[in-house]
Amino acid sequence: MHRRLIAPGALAAASLLLAIPASAASFSPGAPGIGDPYYPAYGNGGYDVSHYDLRLQYQPATDELAGTATILAKTTEDLSSFDLDFLLDVSEVRVNGAKASFASSGRHELVVTPKTPLAKGTAVTVVVRYSGVPSSKSAYGFSTWHRTPDGAVAADEPEAAWWWFPSNDHPLDKATYDVSVAVPDGTQVISNGLLQSTSSRLGWTRYNWRENKPQATYLATLAVGKFDVTTSTSEGGVPVVNAYSKDLGDNDGAARASVERTGELVDWLSGYFGPYPFSSAGGYVPNTTTGYALETQTRVYYSPRQFASGSNTSVVVHELAHQWYGDSVSLKGWKDIWINEGFARYAQWLWSEHEGEGTAQELADYVYASHPADDAFWTVKPGDPGPDDQFDIAVYDRGALAVQALRNAVGDDAFFAILKGWPQEHAYGNASVADFEAYAEKVSGKSLSALFDAWLFQPSKPAAGAVKRAAAVAPVQPKSWKKIEATNDVH
Repeated sequence: MHRRLIAPGALAAASLLLAIPASAASFSPGAPGIGDPYYPAYGNGGYDVSHYDLRLQYQPATDELAGTATILAKTTEDLSSFDLDFLLDVSEVRVNGAKASFASSGRHELVVTPKTPLAKGTAVTVVVRYSGVPSSKSAYGFSTWHRTPDGAVAADEPEAAWWWFPSNDHPLDKATYDVSVAVPDGTQVISNGLLQSTSSRLGWTRYNWRENKPQATYLATLAVGKFDVTTSTSEGGVPVVNAYSKDLGDNDGAARASVERTGELVDWLSGYFGPYPFSSAGGYVPNTTTGYALETQTRVYYSPRQFASGSNTSVVVHELAHQWYGDSVSLKGWKDIWINEGFARYAQWLWSEHEGEGTAQELADYVYASHPADDAFWTVKPGDPGPDDQFDIAVYDRGALAVQALRNAVGDDAFFAILKGWPQEHAYGNASVADFEAYAEKVSGKSLSALFDAWLFQPSKPAAGAVKRAAAVAPVQPKSWKKIEATNDVH
């Protein structure tokens, strides 16, 4: 912030002004948040990250994590300092090779002050050395670091990175990743992308994973433990890597019977969404006590509880659909969550139709009829649900109803062109609900503002009109409903 010194006739003040470079006063601290109204302190202002290089060592017995994060970025404004989102203990920070001062601030902010200010457009290399016990850290009263009997897992939404690497933690700042982790021999590391190499030395084995496409920070995952790893290639040519904890007990068979169909399901979804956008696909099922699944990029996280009642390909379809809707095309702000969840739920409806267990229209009729007009379900607005209702069931089910309403309004030809064209239109980038509405109008040639307003933004039950086609009798519950309903806790 430029401040003018006013001291008429004061020689000392004039000398001070002359001593400061003309541009220095324009440097100011980067914002401690990227500007998302749902989560004001998430992400940071003033720079854009292009790559994270994480070289770590983890000891499962004590939950001790240590290592170095090298962050490549470019400044987007003149910076005197900038923030990273992080919780562990930092011992050193360097900016472009020079030692920088640093301090903790707020719930999860690491404030870095470089030796010299950074002009807008400067390429920046930030090196952070750190260590700590992730399970001992919490923010806002929770932790996203999950201990397992033989290791740990980092997987959660909308935040997970703070517990294991410093970052600009918001989907708007996507980057590529190299994740290298050394663990005791006999223990394995699972992460995003493809395993590049492994090496062993003095009782430790290092795993080197690479995700070569832009990835949001919450989609970066780390799992350490003892796994049975399976590899294959889908009929469409996509490499598939799956991993299962060796102590899943009675859930082991159902987990494998579901997740091992990943290659088949990726190829099937490609028929609707276009070519698979990443270098690999797959999932992992660690021995955690959580109840959700998460679309961690290329390597989906599944809780064993997802398979407690038997196999469930519907949840696999949901998470794989996110690879297009949510991962390749990420939201601009967390209010745009409908583009992620409404379409991933609709993919489950399409799978139900494929399996002969209820058409998308039958599922839409059933959901619409199941919620009377005075049900709180209709007060949640999928197009802007608010942070407290971001993962409310209405975002999924009412969100999928909105997709069906769109389909009925524009017709199948235009609808499936939209479904496949959208991931290509914004591949590896970010987009909003408003962007989607504009794209759907462009492809269909129809004005859709009233439809989007009714189904996504009004806190009331829309008239059946565009979504309901069945007779006035109460719809029968589709056969697939129980399997779909079982995924209601996916996030």
